[in-house]
Amino acid sequence: MPAVTIRNLSSETHRALKVRAARNGRSTEAEIRDILEKAAQPERRIRLGTLLAEIGREARLTEEEWSAFDAALERDDAPAEPIRFD
Repeated sequence: MPAVTIRNLSSETHRALKVRAARNGRSTEAEIRDILEKAAQPERRIRLGTLLAEIGREARLTEEEWSAFDAALERDDAPAEPIRFD
C-alpha cells in the first residue's frame, strides 16, 4: 500500500489534527487518511443518465419528446452493425 510523508507541517496543524482525531475517536494517521480520501474523491458521482434527465427537466420536454427517450431505453441484445464507409 502506498505511503506518503508530509514534511514541514506546522506544530499548530499537527496539534489540530491530533485534537480532531481524538474527537473522532481515531488515530492521527487514520484522521489524516480520512481527510485525504474525502478531499480526493467526490462525495457523489454524477451519472450520465441522471445528468441528462436533469437537463431534460430543465428544458421542459413534452411527453412526446420523453417517449423518444423511453423508446431508446428498450434496446435489443443484437450486436450493432458496424458503420460502412463505402
